[in-house]
Amino acid sequence: MTTMMTPPPPSSPPSTTPPSLEPPKLPRPIRRKRRLMQLGALALVIGSLILDVGGIFLIPLVFVLVVPFERMFPRHDQPIRRAHLGLDMTYAIAGPLLTLLGGIAIAAVAILTFAWLPGLAFRPLVAAMPPLVQIIVGFLLFDFLIYWAHRFSHEVPFLWRFHSVHHSVETMDWISGFRNHPIDGAILAPPIAFLLAAGFSPEATGVFAVLQVITGLFLHANVRWRLRPLQRIIITPEFHHWHHTNEEQAINTNYSVFLPAWDIIFGTWFMPKDRRPQVYGIDEPIPTGLLPQLFFPFRGLRSPLWMMRHPIKGFRYTLGLMRRGTKQLWRSARRPARKAVSAVDA
Repeated sequence: MTTMMTPPPPSSPPSTTPPSLEPPKLPRPIRRKRRLMQLGALALVIGSLILDVGGIFLIPLVFVLVVPFERMFPRHDQPIRRAHLGLDMTYAIAGPLLTLLGGIAIAAVAILTFAWLPGLAFRPLVAAMPPLVQIIVGFLLFDFLIYWAHRFSHEVPFLWRFHSVHHSVETMDWISGFRNHPIDGAILAPPIAFLLAAGFSPEATGVFAVLQVITGLFLHANVRWRLRPLQRIIITPEFHHWHHTNEEQAINTNYSVFLPAWDIIFGTWFMPKDRRPQVYGIDEPIPTGLLPQLFFPFRGLRSPLWMMRHPIKGFRYTLGLMRRGTKQLWRSARRPARKAVSAVDA
């Protein structure tokens, strides 16, 4: 007796539908948070335009002045429309409102740090100076104090929280210099407060501060100017590009804004002869949105609401932060100078 074999059911043809390339849908709370962040960034931009409509013309002005040099003398072969260009443009457009917030921070820091107090002792000496000598001495003092303020913003962990936002830039060009946390600008407070208290001209002090901002934008440009005969006299873009590089040897170097003499004197000058800066940024993970970056430095800190609810604990907490910060400032100031790496010595 033969057994009838049941044929197997026909196999279904393989699916020709390509797998979905869409990213998985984010949970609703995360999507809501992202929308709020985007709306907040938009509000900052609109608020800045209301404060200063003319500020919108700053971006094309810098573009016209700097980009031609970037195309003729590029340091790196990179497109104008590069990664995170939109983020840096948002910083630039929101500049007026961020500058206002930074100005409030500068005023608060200038008062709370008592940086103006030692300046009072120099008023008789400054008053006796001829106007031209006063401007020269004021410029040198401003540059010297900015060197130390910039150095502290790298070597004091609490200050680095804010300055790290600026160093999260991974592509150096004409607009990357706009990426700054408004509270990071408060490093200008002690130098300005000292100069004004010492009796230096407010107009000259204001010009020094504006020049510092303009010079900073130029130093971030993607140009290959080295100016080797002058590199010990004036700051060049390559000098500042080494400051932004993520190479281990160059970390915590090249703090000066106008004159490299301070880095040479204090052993933080780094200008190797046989190579150029290549990789920028930092190893710390920093968010890429405007508002996430503005809130990033406050991670792990007690909220103002908690400090209002617990005033005694809040006072002790603030006192502890100030004590640790003072120790870190002193440790940075006493850091032994190392042999500077230079094109001349190499």
